[in-house]
Amino acid sequence: MARRGRKRSRSNGRVGRWLVRLVAVVTLVAIVFAVWLWWDMRSWRPDPSLYPEQGAVVPTQPHYTNLVTLKAVGAQFAYLRLAPDPRSPDEDFGDRYSRALEAGIPVGVLLPFDPCIPADPQSALFVQMVPRNDALMRPAIELSHTAATCASEVSDAAVESELLILINQVERHAGKPVILKLSREFEDEYGTARTTARDLWLERDRARPDYAGRPWLLWSANSQRVTEASEEPLEWVVVQK
Repeated sequence: MARRGRKRSRSNGRVGRWLVRLVAVVTLVAIVFAVWLWWDMRSWRPDPSLYPEQGAVVPTQPHYTNLVTLKAVGAQFAYLRLAPDPRSPDEDFGDRYSRALEAGIPVGVLLPFDPCIPADPQSALFVQMVPRNDALMRPAIELSHTAATCASEVSDAAVESELLILINQVERHAGKPVILKLSREFEDEYGTARTTARDLWLERDRARPDYAGRPWLLWSANSQRVTEASEEPLEWVVVQK
């Protein structure tokens, strides 16, 4: 009986060592794949033959983006993101806007929506900073944060009401329908894609997004694309044909 016990113990020990080795190999493969994916995503963009119209989101200060270089690396349009705080005008916007026009690249403006404050000061920022210009691309409203981040409670109905007010006010100033840059989190919380009849701009690195339940116009396909146009990674965007 003692010998059988020792044999069983040695057998269990061998199985245990093989399991440890297998786990180590699987872990190593996973790490190598993750490093490869990270490195590949630095330069990846969707196939231009499938998505011939591609561009980027130009961030606010302190990140500088060379718009001439951005055009040279394949961007056919640029969306300029406004600073998110309507109580503090985006002093750098005018410079980014002028440089984009000088680079000869079509320009649109991306206004972040803050569900914690009324629509009026947010639309006032857009009106103050964005000139009336028929050559501008359609404006976009970025819906990324829900009211869960607000200091005081804001109901879903209030968020939806203020968003609709903001959409109408921005469209009145721009003279064009807005595009809704809709995050999965915001859509899961408010179902905006189902209740608001506006073109959508969805987000998902590398894989086509499907969380809105209906077709999209713009897709942020790589949130961290590295190019010579900026010291910081840029959000790379494509247009649905």
